[in-house]
Amino acid sequence: MVDLFTPCRALIHLTQMAIVAWIYSNEGAPAVLLLHELSQNDGDWSVLPALPHLSVSFSQSAAWFVFVEEETSIMLTSLLRVLNRYDAQKEWFLGKRLHDDKASIVHHYAFSEDPSSFGYPDPAAGWVLSTPLLHRLAERIQYSPLKSDFTIDLKHEIALYIWDDGRGPELKDVPDFCAGPGAHCATAITASLPTCGDPVKKEDIFVAVKTCEKFHSDRVPVVKATWERDAAFLEYYSDVTDPSIPTIHLGVPNTERGHCGKTFAILKRFLSPAVPEADWLLIVDDDTLISLPRLRSLLRCYDATEAVSLGERYGYGLGQKGYSYTTGGAGMVFSRTAVAKILSSGCSCYHDDAPDDMVLGMCLTMLNVPITHSPLFHQAHPEDYPTAWLSNQRPISFHKHCTTDPVAVFTHWLQDHQAHPEL
Repeated sequence: MVDLFTPCRALIHLTQMAIVAWIYSNEGAPAVLLLHELSQNDGDWSVLPALPHLSVSFSQSAAWFVFVEEETSIMLTSLLRVLNRYDAQKEWFLGKRLHDDKASIVHHYAFSEDPSSFGYPDPAAGWVLSTPLLHRLAERIQYSPLKSDFTIDLKHEIALYIWDDGRGPELKDVPDFCAGPGAHCATAITASLPTCGDPVKKEDIFVAVKTCEKFHSDRVPVVKATWERDAAFLEYYSDVTDPSIPTIHLGVPNTERGHCGKTFAILKRFLSPAVPEADWLLIVDDDTLISLPRLRSLLRCYDATEAVSLGERYGYGLGQKGYSYTTGGAGMVFSRTAVAKILSSGCSCYHDDAPDDMVLGMCLTMLNVPITHSPLFHQAHPEDYPTAWLSNQRPISFHKHCTTDPVAVFTHWLQDHQAHPEL
């Protein structure tokens, strides 16, 4: 048996980045399963809908189920030594413990009186279910629906479901599940940003910034002071034409909630002769902060001639065969091929103020285009995520300016020092 096991390194080059389930059996070699290949259910990436299948197919032969991500390395002998400390006939939920530093909107302000009291696993370090626990959860998931239709932060929601208001086990913090390499580590995160060759060119990305008149004086200047200079092609789309920025009015009125009409107008403009031809389209809000150099590095791992949708993946109704979508505030990335496929399919908004990210998710699901997740995109600002988790990343984006200094956030978390020595 080898000491180092990197189960999913090749996946980084695919348009479907998946969580890996690593299963240790008492007999024979370990089996590696890619969750997105288990069934035709798109929601298997959220793990809970996949548990019944795992229980039926493997619980008789597997002692432990270990869930890891693409960048996770497993030291097999160390992992087996760790698992042998625990009675596999009992219910165990093991992993590297994270907790909220403060009450977080991402977690609906759960445990607001004492955010650190509830622990959930770092998925990149791996987490483990014993077979008895997995089997019980698989039975429960079939008769006890999830409390929310939305899947927003998988690691926290899985821990909540397992804990079950105190009726189930809490996460057992295991120091051998590591965020970085170490002599004692059974698992380790090998890279914070994948390396797939030279970054794509600046000219390969067209950036669309959604804004409106009331934010021209406060949000747009932040974009201009931070990341706009890293874009070769960028346009601001507003409800008025303002030559001082400049902005473009696409003929779609401003809406207070969803921006589906504006987003579909952007998709059409991207394919038109009105803008320079580029392989990738990035759509962001005017209060999105993003590192375009890091995005260019990430996009090297994908093929723009395929239909690719990339960002922070959320889910809606996944327990009932719903759909996935990239959340808009974190930034939505589409290959030119994906945009053409969406527009040629007849997909459209049911209203201008429909949620654009969710409508696009429904369209892409209908077209069998996978929603590719990257944990480097963030729908909220840094304070809403565990510091221990963010410190092992090179984040690509954050969202929202409220209660924070957006320029300071960009400088600390997203700044490319060579590109912006003056910040």
